[in-house]
Amino acid sequence: MVKKRKSIPLHWQIIIGLVLGLIYSLLATIKGWTDFTSDWISPFGVIFINALKLIAVPLVLVSLIVGISSMNNIKTLGKMGGKSITLYLITTVIAISVGLGLVNVIKPGKFIEEKTRVRLVNKYTDKTSVKVKVANETKDDGPLQPLVDLVPSNIFKSSSDNKNMLQVIFFAVLFGVSMVLIPENKAAPAKAFFESINEIILKIVDVIMLYAPIGVFALLAGVLVQVSEGNISFAIEILKGLGVYSITVILGLAIMVFLIYPLMIRRLAKIKFKRFLKAISPAQLLAFSTSSSAATLPLTMERVEEHLGVSKKVSSFVLPLGATINMDGTSLYQGVAAIFIAQCFNVDLGLMDQLTILMTATLASIGSAAVPGAGLVMLTIVLGLFPQIPIEGIGLIFAVDRILDMCRTTVNVTGDATIASIIAFSENEMDEQ
Repeated sequence: MVKKRKSIPLHWQIIIGLVLGLIYSLLATIKGWTDFTSDWISPFGVIFINALKLIAVPLVLVSLIVGISSMNNIKTLGKMGGKSITLYLITTVIAISVGLGLVNVIKPGKFIEEKTRVRLVNKYTDKTSVKVKVANETKDDGPLQPLVDLVPSNIFKSSSDNKNMLQVIFFAVLFGVSMVLIPENKAAPAKAFFESINEIILKIVDVIMLYAPIGVFALLAGVLVQVSEGNISFAIEILKGLGVYSITVILGLAIMVFLIYPLMIRRLAKIKFKRFLKAISPAQLLAFSTSSSAATLPLTMERVEEHLGVSKKVSSFVLPLGATINMDGTSLYQGVAAIFIAQCFNVDLGLMDQLTILMTATLASIGSAAVPGAGLVMLTIVLGLFPQIPIEGIGLIFAVDRILDMCRTTVNVTGDATIASIIAFSENEMDEQ
């Protein structure tokens, strides 16, 4: 009898790709393989990101419609939505508070040398101006603009860009609610259609994930090369100058993942954190390599449903919503980064200023797109509240932003899975088996 060959679990495949990618990135930086890496390695990472983004909008649209149409009444949706948004806001405030507490104690801005500060600001001036332009366009909008942006004028146009995920969610909720409101026999054909499409999309996700180890390797292979532009001495200088800042951000993120979330999971969902971590680790690793909550969403939904027992009814509503409005890691980073830049320029921000940062970062996180680099645009808006801080100071953190973006996206995804588990437990939608 031929023994069936055991395949390596997905999370181990992703870890192997991740480690090999980082090793290659370090080697490429030392050897100066910048052009080869960008021309022949990095494109495979872009292909992987594009494949994940390709499926994000259809997945959110169809899974939300299926999830909402399976509810017996609209009250259930309103109750679940209220709980989700409340918990997301609470964890966001906690995350920012943790970040502000750490940055005030450690004071990373005092560790950066003058020459490194000047060099970084000058090096990233062009990139800073782009972020400032986008932030100004956002800031010039009226106070109710986020509400206006929520309602799409053309669903097909909204579906063509992952940044418009809130508009897709709005349409999906409206469609699903309308299916519940009409007679069951009239809604049945549409419900069967979307359930079938949902199964097909989930299978597409499985197919894409077969490519994950290669995609993760390609994404990580160019990280250090991009940061240092092939100059190993500059890379070392950056790590020395921005090391304490990076450690402060990572420490705050670690507190969220290994202290705050475990407490919430244990108390409010009755799940052991070890089991929770084992269940979502592939999604965390994918979030780390892609820096995109939206791109990671298909795998997050699969892991939460199949390994934590969260019902599709809950996961199809709570997780897409969380990928759009819940940015715990990004919010924490904004708080640390704002104070860090202020410290670099010897600007003292008092308690009221920091409370302003907390409120602004919380609101900004709701509108922040679930794509790489969106946090920098939100940070520009936060810094714009303080004229005494040179906006060019954002150039200080560009060098390490890609790596920290990977870390904070991991926290964003972990937060989404945490809240989904809590909502499922509270709504008796958790399958313990």
